[in-house]
Amino acid sequence: QTAREIIGTLAQGIHPVTGEAMPGDSPYNAPPVIRALFTVSQALEGAPPPKPRRELPAKAGKPWAVEDDEQLRAGFDAGTPVKDLAAALGRTRWAVESRLVKMGALPLRSSDVPFNGPEAAH
Repeated sequence: QTAREIIGTLAQGIHPVTGEAMPGDSPYNAPPVIRALFTVSQALEGAPPPKPRRELPAKAGKPWAVEDDEQLRAGFDAGTPVKDLAAALGRTRWAVESRLVKMGALPLRSSDVPFNGPEAAH
């Protein structure tokens, strides 16, 4: 059962697992609770299904080792594409590009700097 189906079943005063009617003194039969459950059920009805999370590379978010820096620099100097370097190092493409900027191998693009436009000068 989906969350919406379970909430909808509870809102109708029915136990979602057994299918039996809830006892009259059940908190699920109190009018404010029933209204709240119907509201949640309707909200869930229009909600898009959650997007599956993409897998992050093995070393995403971890500190860079000296060996990683050396491998990155050697690969970059050899002309290896950034996406291939990212895959080989277990990093995201953004992490590799950021590390190359930090190493001085790539220039910092102005679009990478927040608030770096004409309006920021004022």
